Amino acid sequence: MAQNDERICAVTAAMGAGTGLDRFCEKYRDRFFDVGIAEEHALTFGAGLAAAGMKPYVAIYSTFLQRGYDNIIHDIALQNLPVRIMIDRAGLAPSDGATHHGVFDLAYFSCVPNMIVASPMNELELRNMLHSAIDTPTPYAIRYPRGCGMGVEWKGKPFEMIATGKGRVIKSGDDVAVLTIGPVGNFASEAISRVEAAGKA
Repeated sequence: MAQNDERICAVTAAMGAGTGLDRFCEKYRDRFFDVGIAEEHALTFGAGLAAAGMKPYVAIYSTFLQRGYDNIIHDIALQNLPVRIMIDRAGLAPSDGATHHGVFDLAYFSCVPNMIVASPMNELELRNMLHSAIDTPTPYAIRYPRGCGMGVEWKGKPFEMIATGKGRVIKSGDDVAVLTIGPVGNFASEAISRVEAAGKA
């Protein structure tokens, strides 16, 4: 995407390697900004970039994003600026310890005005959300867990727009409704398959 749009840039707060943005930096050094351990500044800086016509993707671990909540509300959301906030390590963060568990972001982002909150079920959906956020005129937060994806093939596939505010039915039924968001849907799907295999569905 950055190859085709020179306005796309990346911002992080001393998490270049952890978020994978070090690889973006190798290709687009002049559009990569690491502001150091200053999450609040990263978010306000992203707002400034968006106000100037750039398309910033600000990547911060969920747990450290809490430090910038005021900046998210006042500098991004109330100004309705199209900053794309990449919420890395959303949910439990295995091997990182309790201080790195990102368990609050879904709750505190859901009440922020003008904010779109999205969570992909797999790496293909993450890729398409990154694409869908490019020209969305409002703040767009994408939350995803730490670790490897589900192994879904995405290379060579064209980008697809993901509709805002719409879910999808993975399995139809009459007795029980299971609602999920993001990668948890994979565990729900597996549980349904196991129940069916056991002849209990």
